[in-house]
Amino acid sequence: MAEDTRKLQVDQFIIEQIDSVPHLEALLLIWRTRPKEWSVTEMAKALYVPSEVAERVLNDLAQRELVARVSEHPNTFRYDSTSAERDALLYNVNDTYRRELVRISGMIHSKAGVAVRDFARAFRFKKD
Repeated sequence: MAEDTRKLQVDQFIIEQIDSVPHLEALLLIWRTRPKEWSVTEMAKALYVPSEVAERVLNDLAQRELVARVSEHPNTFRYDSTSAERDALLYNVNDTYRRELVRISGMIHSKAGVAVRDFARAFRFKKD
């Protein structure tokens, strides 16, 4: 039963928070290498994407509070642990992605477009 709950939590996180495979790859790369700080340029090279794409991905992740912007260095990001639960979830996301790359990638690719998700997110209630 615990495995089913873990899989459900991972899937829900992917569906609600991850817009693309580069978003997931960037988040997991930052999480796995914590406390390293990542510049946009470094992330672009690691993901094999243009700097503009890496910058958009990192800004999206920071806006969702999945990574933190380094205040002293513009365009630099890091993982800040906000809770043991978030750390455990990202551990499970990382583990699941390594074991089920095709399923997770397919899930991301089959989601509605970014514009549709952004519109839906505008109506989601958040704790302040």
